[in-house]
Amino acid sequence: MGESARIVGLYRYPVKGLSPEPLAEAKLEAGGTFPHDRAFAIENGKHDFDPANPKHFPKIKFLMLMRNERLAALKTRFDDAATTLHITRNGEEVLAADLMTAEGRKALEDFMRRYMADELRGEPRVVHAPGFSHSDAPAKLVSFINMGSVRALEEKVGAHVHPLRFRGNVYLEGLVPFEDHGWVGKRFRIGGVTFEGVFPTERCAATNVDPETGARDMEIPKTLLRHWNSADLGLYAVVKTPGTIRPGDRLEMED
Repeated sequence: MGESARIVGLYRYPVKGLSPEPLAEAKLEAGGTFPHDRAFAIENGKHDFDPANPKHFPKIKFLMLMRNERLAALKTRFDDAATTLHITRNGEEVLAADLMTAEGRKALEDFMRRYMADELRGEPRVVHAPGFSHSDAPAKLVSFINMGSVRALEEKVGAHVHPLRFRGNVYLEGLVPFEDHGWVGKRFRIGGVTFEGVFPTERCAATNVDPETGARDMEIPKTLLRHWNSADLGLYAVVKTPGTIRPGDRLEMED
C-alpha cells in the first residue's frame, strides 16, 4: 500500500434504493453504520417488516434501483436534525417529509404510489426501526470501495464505470487494485477510527445500472467473474473504535 492511501469520498443512503448523499464527515460509533445509512426502506408488496422485531430481508423486497430505474431521476438528502427527507427531480424539490412522523412516511408513500405506479406490487410502505440499517449485509458494517479496483474494471469494460454504481460508504484512493480484499481479519485506521475487515463485497446486478441515468448498460458481475474469477469488489468492515472520518484522511494498516 502506498503512503497516500486516503479517503476521496464519503456517502450514505438514507433510504435504501434511493440516491447517495455525499458527506463532509461521518461520526462513527463502535459496531455502528454511517449515521442514518439505510435507516429507511420502502416495502414494495408484502408488509412483513416488523419495526418491533426488525430483521434483515433481501433487497428484492424493497423499491430499489436494480429493478426500478425511474428512481435514478430522484436525488435525496436527509436532514438529521429535522429527520426530514428532501427529494429533488430535475433540480426542483418534489417532496420534503419528516420520516419520523406518520404524516411524513405517508407523504413519501403517496409520492411513490404516483411516481412508481407501474412498478408497484402492492401498497408501498416506508419502514424504519431505531438503530436498524436496511443494508444488503445482515450486520452493521461500513462498505469501502477501492478506486484502483474501479479503474482496473474500467480497463476491462472499455468505458467509464461510475464509482457510485457500488453504493459504498467510503471511497479510497492510492491502493493497488483489489488490495483491500486481503484485509479480512486485519485492522486499519483512518482519522482516529479503527476498522477491521470482515468480508469482500460480492456484486449483484444492481451495479449494471448507471446511477445517474438508470440505464442498464453494463455487465459488472459477469466482467468481474470473467477477469478475476470472483464477483467481489470492495470490502465490508466493522468499526472497532469510534471517531470521525473525513475526505482527505489517510489510511494506515495496523500490525
